[in-house]
Amino acid sequence: MRIYYSIIILIIGFCVSLQAQDNADNFKRQAQSSFENKDYMKARNLYIQAYKEYANEGKATQAIECGTQAASLYYRENNYQDAFELCRQMNQIVANQEQAEQKKLYDLRFMITKERLQMYIKLRNAAQAQLQLNTLDNLAEESGNPGLSEELLYTKTDYYYIFGQKSEGDAAFNKLVNQYREKKEYGKISECYQNLIAIARNANNIPLMEQTYEKYMVWTDSVKKLTEEDKLDALQQKYNGSLQTIQEKEGQLSVKQYIIAGLCTLIAILVAALVFLAFMVMRFIILNRKLKKTIQTITEHSEQQTGFIQSISAQMGPTLEGMSKSVAGLQASSPGQAKAIQARIDTLKQFGDHIQELSSLENSLLETYEAQSFNVSSFCEKVMEQIKEDVRPGVEVTTDIPKIEIKTNAEQLQRILLHLLRNAANYTTSGKIKLEFKKKGAHICQFIVTDNGPGIPAEKQEVLFKPFTEIKDLADGDGLGLPICSLIASKMNGTLSIDSEYKKGSRFILVLQV
Repeated sequence: MRIYYSIIILIIGFCVSLQAQDNADNFKRQAQSSFENKDYMKARNLYIQAYKEYANEGKATQAIECGTQAASLYYRENNYQDAFELCRQMNQIVANQEQAEQKKLYDLRFMITKERLQMYIKLRNAAQAQLQLNTLDNLAEESGNPGLSEELLYTKTDYYYIFGQKSEGDAAFNKLVNQYREKKEYGKISECYQNLIAIARNANNIPLMEQTYEKYMVWTDSVKKLTEEDKLDALQQKYNGSLQTIQEKEGQLSVKQYIIAGLCTLIAILVAALVFLAFMVMRFIILNRKLKKTIQTITEHSEQQTGFIQSISAQMGPTLEGMSKSVAGLQASSPGQAKAIQARIDTLKQFGDHIQELSSLENSLLETYEAQSFNVSSFCEKVMEQIKEDVRPGVEVTTDIPKIEIKTNAEQLQRILLHLLRNAANYTTSGKIKLEFKKKGAHICQFIVTDNGPGIPAEKQEVLFKPFTEIKDLADGDGLGLPICSLIASKMNGTLSIDSEYKKGSRFILVLQV
């Protein structure tokens, strides 16, 4: 019986891991498609989703590939802060993977460092770019990987020419060309000249472009001669090989019988192997069918569970309405008891509404809200007016909002801010409550809600935005407000988090792309 349960647990675990892998691969494919369609913001968000899924699965290589793509799309819009932060996170993932595998992953560190270098080159920060280039040099040397060495030469050439170091650029370029010449990879040499011409064109370096183009023309003429020489060498080698083959065959005539006997034995072994392989394939097909059926059953159960919860939530409404009418009869005889019962009924109604909304949000995360332009200062003043009655006497309410226009969904933004401010008003008995707005880039902004309440313990902060993490009396709240706000923020292409370093109360930070 224990073996039976163990097998079931293993199958379920395997199914979950397959589903997680499918999610990551699906996000990556969607990101690539969006990038090809030049929908760069959507592509970046999908790359980040794929990066997180791969990271959770422990697939560092795929995670870093998606992470560097997302970082390049961040700084493509001059959002360097998030790009550098993403690189820092990727370095931590690589460090954890290196500790697990007990070896250094040079190729992944090279990929991340190269992305940092590209950012500093775009920022024209030569000093920091040189530091990153030195790091790439060390990684390529320590790894002993020829592929990284060739990529390093490409990168050095790009760096030196962009920052006007022509002699160093020529040296790196010539070294790369000579390597390909020795390997007789003439197509790659042509690509090198074409890339250098593109670099000169982007840097508006006319002399370099003319010089490189002239060299490229000379190379185009000389490569024809080299190709002809290579063909002659190949023919000579083929002729020599044919002579050697004739000599070998003459020496093998005396052992033909032994070879035939060996071939017969080998055929018998192959037949037996094919029979065994056919048996294994049939067994795999049977197990695969059982696995598909198990996955289908689990999916159906999950859908039924979601439907059941939504159905229960929907049926609660009429039942609670009927109870409210019944409570109305107690108002005359026992108003206090009627008020308490009505409060419980209202709490259950809100709980049912929250469950339905939470389920709806989880099933539509990839669908974003419509955005409108509005004045953020006027908007925040109206929001603060709505919470004045909730603020306790003696508590100061302040704002720091500039008069600028932003473009996002005002209705959903108001829901998040009202929930955060009302929570602050509920727990703050003295001190102040503050609402701030900050611009962090061309398309990034922050709404910050700070209070001087008792704060939130560190162990609860980790699960603050996850639903159903603790069981408590519904009269104290269902705990679904912040998870719902977090999901709304995701659908607005943003994030909602708590500042764990703030110790004088609580501070929530809503980051949005506008």
